[in-house]
Amino acid sequence: MQKVKIGIIGCGNISGNYIQNYRKFEILELAACADLDLSRAQALAEKSGSGAKACSVEELLADKSIQIVVNLTVPQAHTQVALQAIAAGKHVYSEKPLALTREEGKQILAAAKRKKVRVGCAPDTFLGAGIQTCRKLIDDGAIGQIVAGTAFMLCAGHESWHPAPEFYYKLGGGPMFDMGPYYLTALLNLIGPMQRISGFSRITRPQRTITSQPLNGKVIDVETPDHVAGTIEFAGGAIVNVAMSFAVHGNPHPPITLFGTKGALAVPDPNGFDGAVRVRYAGTKEWQDVPFTHPTGYGRSFGVADMAHAIVGKRPHRASGEQAFAVLDAMQGFLDASDKGKAYVIKAPYQRAAALPTTLAPGLLD
Repeated sequence: MQKVKIGIIGCGNISGNYIQNYRKFEILELAACADLDLSRAQALAEKSGSGAKACSVEELLADKSIQIVVNLTVPQAHTQVALQAIAAGKHVYSEKPLALTREEGKQILAAAKRKKVRVGCAPDTFLGAGIQTCRKLIDDGAIGQIVAGTAFMLCAGHESWHPAPEFYYKLGGGPMFDMGPYYLTALLNLIGPMQRISGFSRITRPQRTITSQPLNGKVIDVETPDHVAGTIEFAGGAIVNVAMSFAVHGNPHPPITLFGTKGALAVPDPNGFDGAVRVRYAGTKEWQDVPFTHPTGYGRSFGVADMAHAIVGKRPHRASGEQAFAVLDAMQGFLDASDKGKAYVIKAPYQRAAALPTTLAPGLLD
């Protein structure tokens, strides 16, 4: 098989997940790890066990053998690094969100179009067996036409466990920009394009105290809403209630539930790949577990691997920049609706990515 070499920029907390999972895909070869802190790049390269080199960002971008830059920097650096990779003539796959603003997102997509390279973006969890099984159920008409739904991610925040949580409370953070991409990406793939968004948001706790190590005791200012709620009207008519919070305790709600004319579907946590799928059909009293229709056991790097296969096979990749921009537009739409006191009308075009075939061999996406 033709290998596609990747290079990771940003060797922080999330990079370990990528290192753990990229080996599951035959097409990927890790060539380099780069970080502003070279010691972190060296540690990640050693952990990978792949023979990848540790180097500076400049060295990685100058390496002509690397085709895809995997941008795992903090959200505030996503745009800068993505544009650097594109300028170097490389495809770029970024952690979510695509950018902090719509303007930055448009800049990335326009630059990639000029250079004729691809932009991909997390989350790729929608490619996992859980949500792909839900997608097949919906596409096969198992629950009929989707009428309504709920999507809830409610917790107290990340400062109790994350080693460097401050960025979660700055522009580009908060529950909507941090966790919203998982939920909105899943909803787009399951239901289709959004049409209109209402929203309400607030900063519940203007300051937070970090209780994790190594920054235990540091007080941080909250600069973006830590509680966001609203409603999405989809182009097909479905109406879904959404709540994303870093300000509440004791969440009893399932992550996503969709209600159709023939039944209801319990969608697994969109921050994972293989969560259980359950359905309750009209006229029945019990929820039923649904067997997976797709292979299990994958993790972060799925979207990178799909992009690599798409490059080789000259087809569209699924975790695309256009999809990530539709998510960015919607996330900002919740905040805009709250600020202006009126619904935000979606402007970004969106077309659902192709569903994954059910017949794929392990480690292969084509």
